[in-house]
Amino acid sequence: TMLLEGTSIGASETKTYTLTITYKETDEDQTADIGKIFNSSIIGELGECYVPTAAEYILAQGETEELKFDNTEDNNLRYVGANPNNYVQFNNELWRIIGVFNNIDDGTGVKETRLKIIRNEPIGTYSWDNKPSGTGSSDSEYGSNDWSDSALKEVLNNGPYWNKTSGNCPNGENGSTTLCDFSSTGLNEEAKEMIEDAVWNLGGISTYKDVTASMFYERERDTIVYNASPITWTGKVGLMYPSDYGYATSGGSITNRDKCLEISLYEWWSTQSDCADSNWLYDSLNDQWTLTPDSIKRSNVFEISSSSFNGYVNRTNAVEDWLTVSPVIYLNSSIKISGGEGTEDSPYQLSL
Repeated sequence: TMLLEGTSIGASETKTYTLTITYKETDEDQTADIGKIFNSSIIGELGECYVPTAAEYILAQGETEELKFDNTEDNNLRYVGANPNNYVQFNNELWRIIGVFNNIDDGTGVKETRLKIIRNEPIGTYSWDNKPSGTGSSDSEYGSNDWSDSALKEVLNNGPYWNKTSGNCPNGENGSTTLCDFSSTGLNEEAKEMIEDAVWNLGGISTYKDVTASMFYERERDTIVYNASPITWTGKVGLMYPSDYGYATSGGSITNRDKCLEISLYEWWSTQSDCADSNWLYDSLNDQWTLTPDSIKRSNVFEISSSSFNGYVNRTNAVEDWLTVSPVIYLNSSIKISGGEGTEDSPYQLSL
């Protein structure tokens, strides 16, 4: 028997229906009906449900102890602290979410809000570039800090890491290379489908000992570069910026986050326990490459130091130094979170 027909229940809506059974008065004994069970079923159509994108899912959490807006002109939401719950399963391995970034250009002028993620473990230790020395006044300067033409960029975007093979990686000046094998750690086809082109800013830094995280962010997007090098690069796999590192701190009891963001990243050498140790992007064992070039000297790129220099940001030689490489990508804006809690044991699961 159809009791109710033609009704609908909207999203997040609750409706309560009451079924009343009345026994008509008769002259017959009805005690046999006591304790009877009535069964029913609901037949209907499930309307289309909106599933938020991964970026929307994180944004919906708002500011928490481990999520902070950076108050830049783009007002990105970033994970902060020594070990926030920002783990994500990507490429069949652990990566971590740097944050939700606004106004990311896909290279065609279309700007979107997208998740930016970094591999949890570095893929190895290599030079940033391996070009020969310059000429004239640059004879002592080796390599080039133009990311769009760097040897490491090629490895990550067109070479063995991108192709999931073995090959050669930069290992010093004059084209020197070393064997590198990414047959098990390179990007698989499913991961590549989740990566979207992005315009990466290549603005350089000249004076840096007084540059805070917010100042790095502004200058990364500026047009000051060495010798007319490109100010942007459109591609898929890059590195983190010094500003990413700076904004990831939660600070400590003596030097809190606000204070860490007020002082230059170079000065973090004196505040390691509060500014660096409370930063999940800090690697106490390894110096790390960033994407940002020196705008004064052709061969210099900015690095994030290990515990030997207390986690401060400094510039170093693109050819002569071998630092760890942790790939960074912007996910496709349509990517969704299909499961997981963001912890190391239960990382977020992604789906297209």
